[in-house]
Amino acid sequence: MKTLFRAVLGMLAASTALCAFAVGPRPAALPQPVTLTVGYQKVGHLVPMVQIADELKKMNVEIKLVEFARYADARTAMLAGSLDVASVGPADLAIALSQGSKAMVGIMGVGSSLKYVIARNGAKFDSWADVAGKKIGIAPGSAVWFQFAATMVEKNVPYGSFTEVKIQGGGANFNQALKKGDVDAIVTWEPFETIPVNEGYGYFAKNLEYSQSQSVGAELGVLAASRDAVTKNRAAVERFVWAYVNSMEQLGASPDKFAEAVAKFTGLEMPMAKAVATPIKLGGVVSVDQIKRQAAAFHKLGVIQKDVSAEIGDYWDGSFARNVGAR
Repeated sequence: MKTLFRAVLGMLAASTALCAFAVGPRPAALPQPVTLTVGYQKVGHLVPMVQIADELKKMNVEIKLVEFARYADARTAMLAGSLDVASVGPADLAIALSQGSKAMVGIMGVGSSLKYVIARNGAKFDSWADVAGKKIGIAPGSAVWFQFAATMVEKNVPYGSFTEVKIQGGGANFNQALKKGDVDAIVTWEPFETIPVNEGYGYFAKNLEYSQSQSVGAELGVLAASRDAVTKNRAAVERFVWAYVNSMEQLGASPDKFAEAVAKFTGLEMPMAKAVATPIKLGGVVSVDQIKRQAAAFHKLGVIQKDVSAEIGDYWDGSFARNVGAR
């Protein structure tokens, strides 16, 4: 893995300028009501979902929200035709294309944050060298796993120096493994990063930050739409994106409102919700070129069987996000 990563680092220059939108007036209501089925995960960086239903109703768009534990589950549902819009991982578009599916279209990133290895109390993680001999829980093939692995390579830390414990399912499974002592650390996502710290059985290993690798970057997720929705209900998808970005900008401008939204969205108490919200910056930091480079890297690493980097541009439509101000 180390050799493979180094072989592609030269082509993986970071391209992560923060997306800044000047949201225009609300689009006009559609002449007939349209319902969009939207897949999401109950995580901090997706809290704009909380506020969009009422705005969308004013535009004659209804949304049916369907919760998924993982990005991969939402991707699978979209490819099966069950979702019109979904929050997925930055690599899920490449994964879908590599599987031969043309059913997904990438729209925009959603946010970024610093990412720390979450260590079990009593386990020493003062530096990257301390991963040696430890048991670390990871979600194989996930966005956070790729961030973590890429950082290890760039830090010249052998990936095989620790015991990889593959954990399936939602973030709660990672916290249970850490709390029980089955692993020494976990590589996961919010709010499951903050929970062990606030509950007293884990800590942020601040010297093991892994969101800044040249090869992956800090993007937390991507909004995607089905090809059918983009083709047949484009006006409704446009209004969904407008509502989402409008909510995102309002929350991003007020830390207190953002924390309140996190509490409402996740069910966390306010002190923990505030801790979850504080490091998150709403607004995508990914570009189509970045996703192309990730696709090439995933292929070289053997995560996906086909290099689809040349196809990504045909399945990424940045006009939805760009047009939120063009009203």
